[in-house]
Amino acid sequence: MEAPLSAGPGIQTPHRTSAAELIVPQPGTPAFVTAVEGALTRFFTTRRGMVEELGPVFVEAADELELFVLRGGKRTRPAFAWTGWLGAGGDADGPAADAVLTACSALELVQACALIHDDIIDSSRTRRRFPTVHVDFEQRHRDRGWAGDSAHFGASVAILVGDLALAWADDMVHASGLDPAAIARFAPVWASMRTEVLGGQLLDIHGEAGADESVEAALRINRYKTAAYTVERPLHLGAAIADADQGLVDAYRLFGTDIGIAFQLRDDLLGVFGDPAVTGKPSGDDLREGKRTVLLAEALARADEADPAAAKLLRTSIGTELDADEVARLRDVITELGAVDEVERRIAELTEAGLAAIENSTATTSAKERLRAMALAATRRAA
Repeated sequence: MEAPLSAGPGIQTPHRTSAAELIVPQPGTPAFVTAVEGALTRFFTTRRGMVEELGPVFVEAADELELFVLRGGKRTRPAFAWTGWLGAGGDADGPAADAVLTACSALELVQACALIHDDIIDSSRTRRRFPTVHVDFEQRHRDRGWAGDSAHFGASVAILVGDLALAWADDMVHASGLDPAAIARFAPVWASMRTEVLGGQLLDIHGEAGADESVEAALRINRYKTAAYTVERPLHLGAAIADADQGLVDAYRLFGTDIGIAFQLRDDLLGVFGDPAVTGKPSGDDLREGKRTVLLAEALARADEADPAAAKLLRTSIGTELDADEVARLRDVITELGAVDEVERRIAELTEAGLAAIENSTATTSAKERLRAMALAATRRAA
């Protein structure tokens, strides 16, 4: 049975979960999402005294970060980390569970940093149907009639808010209550994950600027920008906390790489064909931004072989301001070239391989079932 990874789009005023409500062993349920948001809410509460000492300007920025983090999201990364811990023998009713879920929830702050900075890089104006952080602060600057360029102010503040999220992710882990041995196992995996996601983002920027159109380049970006920190490393983090054996770690990483790349390939399709009412982002944004996705790479490779006119249209159109009709035309071209079918084939192949890796592992039976449901939800989603 497939299970959703989130309970929905989220709410602006989060439920203040009590400690007694925190531990929920089933990712994919509304209760798990609430538990993660409760852990995050409690962490933000612990920062308030520190923030208030710096004055109202910093309070405003920290409040924006809290709202951004708690406004919604699938809570995918904590779900994989928590499941990785359970699958390696973690006890959801044991004394360490509270600390483990808190540490897993810190992944949402890494995600917040990535999203806030990514929105600046991509010049995105909305996120989950709300203004992006840099757009929000740009508008505040404009509304208050302050000196200087509003757009530059907004981007500058958003960069710092993203940096704050990354710094607080570390703080949340170290304040989680994990024992020193678990922290010592956790730390090198956490460090690798952060480096990989930043490296993947740099590869993405470089790919767009250097116009590397190969499928291999796009897959490399997917591997490090998305797969590593969405599925592979969260599972690895959960395994590290549980002190799992190397065989299970290897299986988790194989599963995570395949499912993580399939997750991003689904995202590539949604970035061109997704319904804005469901995704919360304008349709065709990936085309306007000129993202060097596997979908585009496949389309260009096929067009170069069989349809030079289509190849020229794609190259001269992507990365420009496109109206709805132009986006629709590019969608038709990409579909007619067979690129959509090829990406769907890759998603199916990667999903099958990932599921086989976890099925043959020593993970607990319940974790295998949960990971299968999460994998299918991640690779067949509509948002």
